[in-house]
Amino acid sequence: MAGKPVLHYWDARGRMECIRWLLAAAGVEFEEKFIETPADMEKLIKDGRLMFQQVPMVEIDGMTLVQTRAILNYIATKYDLYGKDAKERALIDMYTEGIVDLSEMIKQLVICPPDQREAKISLVKDKTKNRYLSAFEKVLKSHGQDYLVGNRLTRVDIHLLEVLLYVEEFDSSLLDPFPLL
Repeated sequence: MAGKPVLHYWDARGRMECIRWLLAAAGVEFEEKFIETPADMEKLIKDGRLMFQQVPMVEIDGMTLVQTRAILNYIATKYDLYGKDAKERALIDMYTEGIVDLSEMIKQLVICPPDQREAKISLVKDKTKNRYLSAFEKVLKSHGQDYLVGNRLTRVDIHLLEVLLYVEEFDSSLLDPFPLL
């Protein structure tokens, strides 16, 4: 039996959070080695452990994996959280891309110039509500099930929950019209 996966990232949510949640949903214990200093990061790069010189990185099953979605896909496949067939995986991937778009849009507010912030917040709220949340609500309503794909937990449900928590932190009233979410 292989050892626990080892996660390398800063002591922050970021791109590692969904990986943590997916492992937890699969019932997999893991270790974390936090990057605490620039020297820690430089050592990972110098040792050739970061293919693209960035984290997250997960050591699992004798492999060193980087790139968030590749890591998520591997874990989801390994623990049967990636749909039962190619059709379900395509839906999971499609919904995941929408979730990534939404989360990246919200994260961009952090670096928005102050003079553009109010207009940007208004745009993000509009797109969050009318483009993304409405689409996911429609999916759930269309099939009357509790999960986005296949009426069972998959990686996209975990990813959706994570972004819904970001939306709740941003402006919880955006969730009000979407009871299924």
